[in-house]
Amino acid sequence: MQPFSLGERAQKALKIIASPRSFKVCEGCDSIVAARVATCPNCHSYRFNDDATAVTEQAQLLANREQRTVTAKDLVN
Repeated sequence: MQPFSLGERAQKALKIIASPRSFKVCEGCDSIVAARVATCPNCHSYRFNDDATAVTEQAQLLANREQRTVTAKDLVN
């Protein structure tokens, strides 16, 4: 599976920036995940930063660079 293009990542970032309280940043891998999750689906960490400013800043950072992490979707054949 191909990683998300920068355009797709920017669209996802806009959604996150519009509602940062619905998300949190994984402190294990810096992924942005839904606020409701207990563990990160990418690295299985259970430590998160749910500060809206931190979520917004991370979304802006991730929107402007290519994917660097392996996600569960990447491991599906």
